[in-house]
Amino acid sequence: MALKVKAQEKLQKIGKYEGTYRYIMMPELYTSLSQDKVIKEAALRSGVSKGIMQACWDAAGEVIKAWATEGHSVALPGLGTMRFGLRAKSVGKVDEVKAGLVTSRRIIFTPNVDLKDELANTAIQITCYDRDGKEVKRVTSSDAGNVEDNENTQPSNGGNTGGGNESNGD
Repeated sequence: MALKVKAQEKLQKIGKYEGTYRYIMMPELYTSLSQDKVIKEAALRSGVSKGIMQACWDAAGEVIKAWATEGHSVALPGLGTMRFGLRAKSVGKVDEVKAGLVTSRRIIFTPNVDLKDELANTAIQITCYDRDGKEVKRVTSSDAGNVEDNENTQPSNGGNTGGGNESNGD
C-alpha cells in the first residue's frame, strides 16, 4: 500500500511566490466507502454475521456519540481517541459570557502511536501534473520517509541514487 499524492503546477495568486507557478502537493482523494461495505468486510474478517456486525456497529456509534457529547474522550479501537471541542471568543467580564461566543464546534481526533507509525512507514507515490493537467513525472518512496526521484541518477545529499523500482510515467 502507498499514499497517493498529486503535485499540480498552479499559479500562486498570493504570498511569497505570487505570480509564479509552483507544484502544490495534495493527497489524491479516494472514493468514500459506504457503511455497508465496511460492515460486510468487518463481518468477513471477524467471522460474525453481517446482521450481528451491523447491530454492534450501530451500538458502538451510539455509545461513542453519547459519551463524547457528555465530555468524554472516547477510544476508537486501533485508531486513537475522539472528543468534541470548540473555539470561542474571550471576554473580559463574567457578565459577558454567553453561548454566542462559541464560534465553532469541532471533533478532535488523536491517533494512537501504532497508527502514526503505520502512516510514517507507508510509501508515498507522487504523480506530477503540469498546469495543463498533463502527467510529467512520477516519484515513489520505497521506505519510511525517503522520497526517491528515479530521474536523478546522481547521489543526493541523503545518499539516495534513485533506485530501480520507481516508475517515471514513460
